[in-house]
Amino acid sequence: MQNRTPRIPEQPTPNPVDADAGLTVELASVVTGARRRALRDGDRQIDTAHLLHSLIESDPEVREAFDGGPQLAKVLGYLVQRSIGYGLRWQGSVEDSGAVPVVRDPAADVVREPAAEGWSPSAVTAMEDALHRAGLRGESRARGLDLLAALAADGECRAVEVLGRAGVDARWLSGRAVERTAEVSR
Repeated sequence: MQNRTPRIPEQPTPNPVDADAGLTVELASVVTGARRRALRDGDRQIDTAHLLHSLIESDPEVREAFDGGPQLAKVLGYLVQRSIGYGLRWQGSVEDSGAVPVVRDPAADVVREPAAEGWSPSAVTAMEDALHRAGLRGESRARGLDLLAALAADGECRAVEVLGRAGVDARWLSGRAVERTAEVSR
């Protein structure tokens, strides 16, 4: 039997604002996983749901921030469904929670992506917010919990939509991630 999955060319997706320089090894791995997930799903860009999925899969501190296994399992269930139906309505569209303005080119009647090609505006904002959160603690590198707090704080992003459908209060999760970061940083 032949594999009928279309072959997607492997092209590196640039990282927003040279974020790799400010990420822990673990969080850099999350970004790599999100990039692979976006390519495999046939998405034009890494979005916040890709980041959330990769973050949950790779970071035990992030998994501990959730309110137990059943809640985490439900979130992962929605994220896994993304490629088989739930997230198909997102394909071909730009995720924009309004955190970063998307540039519209009226002459071509198309939406151009912002400076971080291959990244949704919301994902860029989440990465920048994670780096900012680490800086506020006096640390030069962002952790997975910083990114989780940033993702959950953006009430209009795809990651928060997934969390909401799974019954997770995103504001609570963002606060919990901040608390856990403080505990880990001591």
